[in-house]
Amino acid sequence: MTLKVGIAGYGLAGRYFHAPLLKGCGFNVVGVLTTSKERSSHALLDFPNTKVVGSISELVQLDIDLLVVASANLVHAEQALTGISKGIPVVIDKPMGRTAPEVQQIISAAKSKNVEVTTFFNRRWDSDALTIKKVLASNTLGEIHRLDSRFERFRPELNPNSWRESMSAEQGGGQLLDLQPHLISTAIDWFGPAKLVTASVRSLRSGSDDDSVLVLQHESGVDSYLSASALVGAPGPRIRILGTKGALVINDLDPQEAFLRAGKFPENGTWTIPTTSEAFIHRGDEIERIESVPGNYGHFYLQVEQAIINGAPWPVSTNDALLVAQIIDQAREIGERG
Repeated sequence: MTLKVGIAGYGLAGRYFHAPLLKGCGFNVVGVLTTSKERSSHALLDFPNTKVVGSISELVQLDIDLLVVASANLVHAEQALTGISKGIPVVIDKPMGRTAPEVQQIISAAKSKNVEVTTFFNRRWDSDALTIKKVLASNTLGEIHRLDSRFERFRPELNPNSWRESMSAEQGGGQLLDLQPHLISTAIDWFGPAKLVTASVRSLRSGSDDDSVLVLQHESGVDSYLSASALVGAPGPRIRILGTKGALVINDLDPQEAFLRAGKFPENGTWTIPTTSEAFIHRGDEIERIESVPGNYGHFYLQVEQAIINGAPWPVSTNDALLVAQIIDQAREIGERG
């Protein structure tokens, strides 16, 4: 059974993440929503038989089995609710909504219509995330007490063409809604439910918030220090996990995003080219390189396919999506600085 899908939005998320993954996992992209002539041409170049439409109401009339919302954060809720009202399962690019009340509105609507909805926390399928799960299961690090997780870059100039860097938080802009959802979602995936202890959220380039540090306390006893910043001239390691028997250090992201941007896709939902990050166990001066697990975003959509066809669990729970949104709201409330 080939599932028919409509993609709302064909910019960075739509064209370079969702579309190639859907293609690789065997979905039939029958419709794309965009009002941009350039993006319309991109959609028809990538999927010659697709239908390009100019409104969400037109997209959900195309007899689709799945709606993928890959548009700007400003319209995530509006477009998701339109799909839900038609009884169509929905995948929403992160964040599911701009605020916890908006996320709750989406979840409640889905429950009332008995329709499934999930969010694209794709970083749970990075090599680093999968390798961490393997290491945690082995108890190699002993009792874990701290996670340092980062998306740190050095981009001192604002990108005038990026809505993420120019829109207000109310409109859905800023790194608190762009990068922190990945950091929070993976932290709770590894170490369980958490509460926010403290936060610093600010704009250093006179645009949207572009520098944030959140500290979470997990019920499991782990503390997570989560840093997302556009102005770090010396970025720290991507991941550092500290335990009583050693530390796990992973310095870089795996190459999946670069592959997708270059037009590659995972055939049959699994990459046939290397997608690992280098991982090391540190015990003081002793450093041991360990075998990493290959990253694979395609497995997100393979799970979506099984959920639709066979009633299997969806890849990301709505409970996780809501908890991430609640933590972000709290961080903005207690941590915003002038």
